[in-house]
Amino acid sequence: MKRNWKGIILTTMLAGALFAGCSSSTPAATDKAKSTIGVAIYKFDDTFMTGVRNAISKAAEGKAQVDIVDSQNAQATQNDKVDLFISKKVNALAINPVDRAAAGVIIDKAKKANIPVVFFNREPLAEDMKKWDKVFYVGAKAEESGTISGQLMVDYFKAHPEAYRSKDNVVHYVMLKGEPGHQDAELRTKYAIKAMEDAGLKVVKVAEDTGMWDRVKGQEKMAAFLAANGDKIDCVFANNDDMALGAIEALKAAGYFKDGKYIPVVGVDATAPALKALEDGTLLGTVLNDANNQGKATFAISNALAQGLVPNKENTGFEIIDGKYVWVPYKKITKANMNEAK
Repeated sequence: MKRNWKGIILTTMLAGALFAGCSSSTPAATDKAKSTIGVAIYKFDDTFMTGVRNAISKAAEGKAQVDIVDSQNAQATQNDKVDLFISKKVNALAINPVDRAAAGVIIDKAKKANIPVVFFNREPLAEDMKKWDKVFYVGAKAEESGTISGQLMVDYFKAHPEAYRSKDNVVHYVMLKGEPGHQDAELRTKYAIKAMEDAGLKVVKVAEDTGMWDRVKGQEKMAAFLAANGDKIDCVFANNDDMALGAIEALKAAGYFKDGKYIPVVGVDATAPALKALEDGTLLGTVLNDANNQGKATFAISNALAQGLVPNKENTGFEIIDGKYVWVPYKKITKANMNEAK
């Protein structure tokens, strides 16, 4: 008996030692330190950017720690957030700048601390992008979204020649722009009108004002347009869906979208509320600005840099143009193909 007990005890001890050896290596693999990426969004209550940050968070699950902060649409606040990230020695920065012109200062700080930086959705100036080889950009070509916006209107007026309110075969439009000087606002505005002119349509600008990407401001500006020029407006361009939805609210208040009274409105982003408006027939069309893939690409590039890798298609899944840029394509969205945006 005694020998049997000794054998059992010895076997148990050996098994315990073996188990202990296995268990000590398991946490080492499971708890291996993950990279930390500091992410700053220009403001959290932007509908499109909410989609981007959600995509970043989802892409990071199980791969890296992301600390996402709200810059509250203030560059000074964002600069403070960047300073804090640097002091915490994050492995990479992902920045959606409040002011694209301020990117150079952020790059200088990041370079000094040797922390790679990926800008997204708001493209820094070309000269700033050249400051360091660890600076990247993820976004979409704004001129493409403008062109598609214009094509949506071209399709409408070619199909509805009765839509010219002045009966002069001239499209009288109003434009709701994003913030002044923002490259997306400027290029979407320019190329939307160019697309109409390139298609042979005659166009006249009735009014233009900034809605600052905001739905409430879009509604206020559209109400002012209607008060001043209501009987002259053939169509409404908005640089993003939030402003387009605001314009639709103002148009509804003026009696549109019922009893055959209609003005076509086009936005950009293909957000969920915009798709609902497409379904309702109040929004003519929008342009898919792919928040999901912008978020995925931003994380993929940042994570590769955080691990000390040189980002490429093999380790990120995204094509990198000129060694620095990831361009996520836009897509025309109407009621007919809105499920593709969903």
